[in-house]
Amino acid sequence: SHLSYANVILCLLFLLQTDKLQPNKDTVFFRDGVRRIDFVLSYVDEKDGEKKQERRREFEANLEKAGLELETEDKTDSKDQKSYFLKIHAPWDVLATYADVLKIKVPFKVSDIPHGRDIPWEWLSHPFRLPEHVMHPQSDYFTYHFDKTKTDFYLINDKETFFPPSTRNRIVFYILARCPYYKEGRKEKDKTGIKRLLSNGTYTAAFPLHDCRYWKRARNAECESERYNLYKHWARFLCFYKEQPLNLIRKYYGEKIGIYFAWLGFYTEMLFFAAVMGLICFVYGVLSYDDNISSKEICDAEIGGSILMCPLCDKKCTFWTLNSTCLSSWQSHLFDNEGTVFFAIFMGIWVTLFLELWKRRQARLEYEWDLVDFEEEQQQLQIRPEFEIKCTNRRLNKITQEMEPYLPITTKCARYCLSAATVIFWISLIIACIIGVIAYRLAVYASFASVIKDPVRKIQLVGRFITPQLATSVTASCINFVTIMVLNFFYERVAIWITDMEIPKTHLEYENRLTTKMFMFQFVNYYSSCFYVAFFKGKFVNYPGDYSYMFGKWTNLRNEECDPGGCLIELSTQLVIIMAGKQLWGNIQEALLPLMRNWWSSRRGRHHPENHYSRWEQDHVLQNFSQLGLFYEYLEMVIQFGFITLFVASFPLAPLLALFNNILEIRVDAWKFTTQFRRPVAAKARSIGAWQEILNAVAILSVVTNAFIMAFTSDMIPRMVYLYAYSKEGSMKGYVNNSLSVFHISQIDKPNLPDDDDSFDNSTTCRYRDYRYPPGHDKEYTHTMQFWHILAAKMAFIIIMEHVVFVVKFFVAWMIPDIPSDVKARVKRERYLIQEYLHNYEVERLKLQLSASFITEPVSEISSMTDKHEVLSECL
Repeated sequence: SHLSYANVILCLLFLLQTDKLQPNKDTVFFRDGVRRIDFVLSYVDEKDGEKKQERRREFEANLEKAGLELETEDKTDSKDQKSYFLKIHAPWDVLATYADVLKIKVPFKVSDIPHGRDIPWEWLSHPFRLPEHVMHPQSDYFTYHFDKTKTDFYLINDKETFFPPSTRNRIVFYILARCPYYKEGRKEKDKTGIKRLLSNGTYTAAFPLHDCRYWKRARNAECESERYNLYKHWARFLCFYKEQPLNLIRKYYGEKIGIYFAWLGFYTEMLFFAAVMGLICFVYGVLSYDDNISSKEICDAEIGGSILMCPLCDKKCTFWTLNSTCLSSWQSHLFDNEGTVFFAIFMGIWVTLFLELWKRRQARLEYEWDLVDFEEEQQQLQIRPEFEIKCTNRRLNKITQEMEPYLPITTKCARYCLSAATVIFWISLIIACIIGVIAYRLAVYASFASVIKDPVRKIQLVGRFITPQLATSVTASCINFVTIMVLNFFYERVAIWITDMEIPKTHLEYENRLTTKMFMFQFVNYYSSCFYVAFFKGKFVNYPGDYSYMFGKWTNLRNEECDPGGCLIELSTQLVIIMAGKQLWGNIQEALLPLMRNWWSSRRGRHHPENHYSRWEQDHVLQNFSQLGLFYEYLEMVIQFGFITLFVASFPLAPLLALFNNILEIRVDAWKFTTQFRRPVAAKARSIGAWQEILNAVAILSVVTNAFIMAFTSDMIPRMVYLYAYSKEGSMKGYVNNSLSVFHISQIDKPNLPDDDDSFDNSTTCRYRDYRYPPGHDKEYTHTMQFWHILAAKMAFIIIMEHVVFVVKFFVAWMIPDIPSDVKARVKRERYLIQEYLHNYEVERLKLQLSASFITEPVSEISSMTDKHEVLSECL
């Protein structure tokens, strides 16, 4: 009986112990189940790491002096038996103190301003809507900067939940970034902050905790399970047609990440209209296929088959017949038609609408997310710890009358000069690589051409589809894409290094400088090859008797001619390869690699981590979201924006490709944030920062580039001039013959002639793309009057198109105010109510103070106190 009782007691103790320990396996609270874990630091205790141990002791002692509460999980409790986890909790006093310092806005009254009106046909949008508790996870309040001395002014129902987890981890990180780890009495300014401790290996990671597992709600009812809601309603690809829960994203991740997804979602919505118009333009090209008289003449055996063309390169290239380019001329018509002009003008207006409507959307978010006055008041509070540590000089701030760190002008100029020289060097390196690719194109074209069999009847290399021009363009584009990726890999690190070297004062300044450097580099890196094909290739060829050469005749690298179908189809090829390749590579990096890593982890038995790991261990194995994580996301989208605006006239389907990519991008990014990354430290931002100005600059430049593409790269202007000024029948019949000049074969220099002299079948003349007088004319081989008419028409088109689009752009920008009128009214209303409530609060508090002092003061002072009360009330 004693043994049976003992067994029962042991079983009960085991069950109690199991119940006690099990919640700790997946919880966001300390062992007492009350104090919330606001931040976690991890480290490995190395045998020879005495210096690291000393740093940790000093750092943790200083954290406790700052008021934070710590709790350590021993390595014996971790799965790998190596890692220690330091859990950090910020009590109310610390949160209140730093909320006051950081001027964090908190609610003081439920908002009584009605939000919007019923929209007609709203039921049509129901399939795209999310549940109300997901779209609006908290009530709407009037907010005001937190003041520790006025806690009874705010709506504080529970001090433990008054500050949301995102605000709590932001406050704790602010303390960690500025907490020293030197001994008391030894002020070593460089020994400060968690970032430095992470870089020297004292701690291996620092992160706030996710509130639950992404596929399952938290067991503890006090946990909000917001991560689960984000995954269920936002991060799954099957939700691609649903709206984004921006308020929940902002509440969980902070305003900075929220504003990125708001911008990406808005950009994708606007892409829908551009994609539809681009598709219509492409369909028009397909439907007008049979009306393309020029292509019919090229393909006609009696017209195109009888026209012998001059060799496209020296020695290896033979004479060829025009009808061999039949396929490429049809392909060129798909993108080079009358609808392309309309689409180029439409995109100039679309980009203005996008930017102006985004400003309105951003203004509405600023109001809804309490960011209206953020930047002005928070600028000085965003000083980077690195600036405070590295800048040993101090000077008096004329505004605050306090000593502050600063960088001397001589040091600043020296650092800026080195930074500028580095950027110029890398941009020069890109240009050198582009020149190398051009040289490759010139050299390899002859090799492709020399492989051709039976050159008089065919110019194809493989079947009927690949010409030497196309083969050269595709291979050069692929080489260029690989070069772009390699240069990107190195320059990203260089850009971060030189930006760190400049020691920017604030986080905003740091991001803006890095943004400018990276975009300048990426602009040249990604777009230079497209600029070459659009505006330089085929423009400096001259004519058969006097060809132009790259770096002189001694190089034997004759300047490239355009594809027989025109340079626009080559620009389309270049654009598709680089744009699609970049998007494909980006999606592989963002989605497939993490999926493969997850599959490998599951193979090792981590498919049920909640059964094995604690909450901090589950988050510890996730990827760290760096401070520059959003920077790369913005950069990827802005580069894409450049592709669909700068060169969209050459490929109207570019917005459609971008739309499909962005639909996937939103969900991939959401999936990464909810499942692959540790929870980022919440950060505030009221706008997309320097990217807004970059988008404006790209939008203006896109009008110019598309006008030049339509004028100089497309054949539209020569066709229009022929139709209205030179055609005798008022149609495009005879245009092909009119657009080709004649050259006498006997006048071609021997180095320019093909090795196979029999390739021209004893013909005496050959044709080439230009407008020059024929042999025997008084002005032999000089430009005809039609050439100058076409040039004048091109310049006139550029001027007219630019002015029309710019006038419409500025008119649209003037017509659409940056801030919606209802938002302006709400901001004014809220400010008025804040002042009114603050006034009433101060009056009531003063009355209470005076009443209390009235009771304790002698009777002789009653009259004077009453007078004082009346005077103060009137002043208030």
